[in-house]
Amino acid sequence: MRSKQSSLADHFFHPRNTGDVGEPSFVGRAASLECGATLRLSIQVDESHNVSQARFRAAGCEVLIAASSILTERIIGRTTAEAAVIGKETQALIEESTGRGAGREHCAGLACDALLTAIRGYSDAARGEWEGDEALICTCFFVSERTIEREIQAGALSTVAEVTEACNAGAGCGSCHQLIQEILESVDV
Repeated sequence: MRSKQSSLADHFFHPRNTGDVGEPSFVGRAASLECGATLRLSIQVDESHNVSQARFRAAGCEVLIAASSILTERIIGRTTAEAAVIGKETQALIEESTGRGAGREHCAGLACDALLTAIRGYSDAARGEWEGDEALICTCFFVSERTIEREIQAGALSTVAEVTEACNAGAGCGSCHQLIQEILESVDV
């Protein structure tokens, strides 16, 4: 049985997915004032909204390198919505990548932050290119403005969390939370 420490060492000494993805790409950056670590994580998304490539460039400790390596392996082939959910599971990545080296949990969190920033970039671009009849609000789960309005009226919803529970809008990267809030404020219940 391999220990977490050996997995950490393996991902540190043999990191997967280093470098940059091809174009078009969406980039997330994160840095720590606490230790000076920096990370650039880039993703490429195919026409099916799956992460086809994920790569990173990092300057930092073994926890940052290992966490970024683990995270990129985990999201390749997943939809952007699935990748966003993985990016929100910061604690799981921290536990897997810190091994016994406590005190650098924030470095693993940087990988998640950079991923979510990259997915938000993709979501903003997808929203801008949308050619459907209805306004696309949540690009992670492809939820339109009309769908959100219907859910708000049908369930007398009043918070973003209630909308997310009703139709998944906002459950991914979170870039649509402000748009959902604006819809909540404009719909008569």
